[in-house]
Order: sequence, then structure tokens, then C-alpha cells
Amino acid sequence: MDPASFSRKLWSARKQLILMLAPLLLLPLLLVPPPKEGKCLYVVLLMAVYWCTEALPLAVTAMLPVCLFPTMGILPSKKVCVQYFLETNFLFLSGLVMASAIEEWGLHRRVALKVLKIVGVKPAWLILGMMITSSFLSMWLSNTATTAMMLPIANAILESLFGNVETLKENCKDKSDPEGDSQVKMHVLHFEKQMLATEDRPDWTDRSEQKNLEEARREAQYQMKVWKGFLICIPYSASIGGTATLTGTAPNLILVGQLKSYFPECDLINFGSWFVFAFPLMLLFLILGWIWIAFLYGGLNTRLCISKHDEREATEAKATAVIDEDYKKLGPIKFAEVSIAFFFILFAVLLFTRDPKFITGWSTFFNKGYVSDAVTGVIIISILFFFPSQRPSLHWWFDSRASNTPYVPLLSWRKAQECVPWNIILLLGGGFAMAKGCEESGLAVWIGKHLQPLTQVPPSVAVILITAFIACFTEIASNMATIIIFLPVIAELAIHVKVNPLYFMIPATTGCSYAFMLPVSTPPNSIAFASGHLMVKDMVKTGFVMNILGILCVSLAMNTWGLHMFNLHTYPDWARPLNASSASVATYTIATMNMTG
Repeated sequence: MDPASFSRKLWSARKQLILMLAPLLLLPLLLVPPPKEGKCLYVVLLMAVYWCTEALPLAVTAMLPVCLFPTMGILPSKKVCVQYFLETNFLFLSGLVMASAIEEWGLHRRVALKVLKIVGVKPAWLILGMMITSSFLSMWLSNTATTAMMLPIANAILESLFGNVETLKENCKDKSDPEGDSQVKMHVLHFEKQMLATEDRPDWTDRSEQKNLEEARREAQYQMKVWKGFLICIPYSASIGGTATLTGTAPNLILVGQLKSYFPECDLINFGSWFVFAFPLMLLFLILGWIWIAFLYGGLNTRLCISKHDEREATEAKATAVIDEDYKKLGPIKFAEVSIAFFFILFAVLLFTRDPKFITGWSTFFNKGYVSDAVTGVIIISILFFFPSQRPSLHWWFDSRASNTPYVPLLSWRKAQECVPWNIILLLGGGFAMAKGCEESGLAVWIGKHLQPLTQVPPSVAVILITAFIACFTEIASNMATIIIFLPVIAELAIHVKVNPLYFMIPATTGCSYAFMLPVSTPPNSIAFASGHLMVKDMVKTGFVMNILGILCVSLAMNTWGLHMFNLHTYPDWARPLNASSASVATYTIATMNMTG
């Protein structure tokens, strides 16, 4: 068998080979002293390999602790299994069910089209409208669902603006292209022959024709750039928007779950406090991202605010008509849509005001520690399963001729079951189980002792390095797998550096959503790339700067309003129990650490 055929066979069987070889290659870790930490490290690294290579489905890998922790003597099964449905999972579940109700009645599409009607169809404003809509929806819906819904809307608008994309690609061929050169030369030769045959033919005809061709090519290239800008802004803004709420993306919930596991006394992170911190960060990053994408893809020019009466005006009018027509097709707003909007707003307000930290929340009316965000979410979504989707009428009770068909609730269990990604809930549970195993086995402390050289790095610099590392790693691995693997290590690092653990854990969690450079980085990126109109180099060029902007924005947020919101300048009492084996630690400030670093 020749080497090429053998390599192709190896590639086709790569997952099976990884499944068999990874456990064998990691066996020496079982001999690492102390034995319990070595066994836990073996399981953690095995899961990390399977997650990064997807040799097993992510959810199946997440269930490995149920098998391996008890059989290897790391953790009893009764402590492992409870991690798979903590209150954090219920909060995530309530967000998913609310999102499925919004999708069921098309409220998200009405919101999207309304925003686009408001911002208009000039390229820069339309890119901004797409980004605002996508980011807002992804705060409550999944990033994937948001991207899948917005891309068809974007394509319809683009086709009305610029026509068929294949024709556009033909029209924007560069003069350096051999085929383009031959076409230009043929045109030149054709006109030269005509000029030789007709002496009185004006010599400006050829130049005028070439000028028109060149102008048409430049216009087509501009339109193609704008088209790419439209497509690329949607997955990016969906990823950015998901960071603004706890339920917007799974890594945020993993942070909450692991905080409760490692630091049970820490109650600083809930829906309200996270929103107050992350929403301004999301807005800042969204605006900077819009400026970069609009600049790169031709949206920012003199036509940003000034209307010119040229050929583009007609195409923009057609695009406006497309948006108006799609909005009219939705018809008048229905009772069900109004009801869903009401419960959605109630859902957000109750979560935000339960215990926002900067003011007294409504949870003080109940026993302290009894009512969590999960309780609030489950109460609201339970109402959706019996609240009617049609306007109730007292007249129906007294009208013998009225139809006796059973009423339809806002949401059926069948619909909720179809829309909820149960694999993600298992993945969350796997992360919590892994964190619990690292804590109980002492692996987290053991790793922390080996991170001593990093204590010389100033904390403010460490924030940038951590965010950059996580953002790069998540380009090639699932964001959930990334944060599950590294969050325990980062928490232990913070303890050894004597810095508030939130100062390192929050940037890592946020940076985990900043995967912009590759199509495989996130499902939204893959969906946009699958349209066939984007190239890998487009995503790398745009995403590299987006990553840098995201890292800088996170660093700014952590060292300004985040510093005061979460008291990050002090080493908290709730972080001390894990470091009980060390000497008593005095209160350190980040400014002092910068001086000593």
C-alpha cells in the first residue's frame, strides 16, 4: 500500500484511533504522586482530548465522570450524579424554553424586521442594524438559532440591493486575472480594428468603453465587499451578544456553576449583576466591531449620512421595499405575540431585579438564600404551558354555537422538547462534575502549586494573557470544553497569586466567546461560511482584529467598572477556605501587585 493511501485510511479512522490510543498514552499519569490527584488528572486530560478532537460526541464525553470517578476511587457516584442537574442547569433550561416560545410565534422575526426598518438600508447603517438585531436576539436565543434566522433575511436584502451573487462575482473579476485580461484585450483589439477601418471614428470611444467597464468592475467589487460584510457581521454579533446575559451562552453558566462548587460563599454573580457588568462591555465591543467591519467591507464612506441621487438609490429603495413587504406578511400583531413579549419582559425584569447587588432586590421578601434565578425562570416558563394563545372571551361560555375545540397554550411540551438541546445540558453537567472531582481530589490545589512562576506576572497583564490564550484556544475547540478545562486551573492560579478569583475567571469566561477567526470555531461561523460567499482568509483577516478588540475591551471593563462592581481590588474572604493549607494571607490590592510584579 502506498503512503498516500495509508495516510488517507489513517485519517478516515482517526476518531477510532484516538478513542483507543488516548487512554493508553495517558496511563503514566496514574503513577503520578499523589495517586488521587494523578487519577483525576488522567480523567480530565482524557476528557479534554475527546472534547477537542470530538472522538466521541461532546455529551457522551461529558458523562465519563459518572463512569470513571466512582470506579477509580475519585468521587462516589452520589456526589457525581447530582452535578448534572444543578440549579444552574434549570436556569439554562428556562432560558431555552422561553426562546422556543419566542420562535414558535415568530416574535423574533418581527423584532428583527422592525429594527431593520428603523435603521434603513444604507450599507453602514444596515450592517449596524444587523449587528444590533443579532446581538439582542442572541442575548435570549441561542447564537446558532439567531444566525440561522438572520442570514436568510440578510440574503433577501442583499439580492434586492445587488442582484444575483454569482453574476456579481463575474462582474468583479480583477484585471490581473488572466481571463479578465484576455477579455479586456479582446475589447481593445475589437475597437482598434474598428478605428483602422473608419478613419473618422472618434478616438475617445475606446477609452469611454474601457472606463465604463472599469467603473462597473469597481462597483461590483464594492458590492461584493458589502455582501461579505453583511454575512460576516451576523455570526460575530451573535457571539458578542451572547455574553451580555447569563443565559445567553453556556460558558457564562459554567462560570456560575463552578463558582458555587469552588467558592460556595461567593454570591456576587447572578443574572442582574452579570448584566450590569457585561451589557456595557457588549455594547462597547459591538460598536468597535461595527466600525471595523464597516470600514473593512466598504460600509463607511461619504454615503453614510448623505443621500446621493444615483443608481444606488434605486437599489436601496428596492431593499427597503423587501423589508416592508416581509414585515407586512407577518400581519397585525397577534395576541400570542403580545403575551410572549409580556412574559419575556417579565422574565428579564424579575431575573434582573432579584438581587442586582447595587440596590435591594425582591428576593429579600423571602428567606435568605431560598430563591435563586432558577426559581424565577421556572415560574415564568411554567405559565407558558397553560396560558392561552388566543384572546379569552366570556362570550364563549354563553354561546352555544361557539366552537368547543380545546384552547391552545402558548407553548406545548412537544415543542419545548424538540427545541431544547439536551446534549448541552449534559455538557454543562459534565463540566460541573469535572470541577467537583478536581476540588474533592485536590487536583486543583496540586496544579496551583506548579503555577508558582506565574505569580511574578502583574495581574493586569495576566488578564490580557488569559483572555488572549482562551480566545485562541477556543478557535480550535468547543467554547464549553475550553472553559470547563481551564476555569479550575485559572481559579487556582488566582488563589496562588493572591488576586480575587473573579479578576481572572470573568475574562476567561468572556474571552471564551470571542472565537472569530475560523469557520470551525463556532456553529454561527460555520453557518455563515456554509453560504459559500465567504473565504477562510476573509474570516481570519476580520477575526484577528476582532479578537484584539475583544481582549482590549475585556481588559478595560475589568479594570474600570468591573473592578468596583465586584470589589476586585481586594482578596475576598470567600476565597480563603480553598487556600487554608497556606499561610494566612493579608489583603492585597491589584495596584500593589503591579508594583511588586
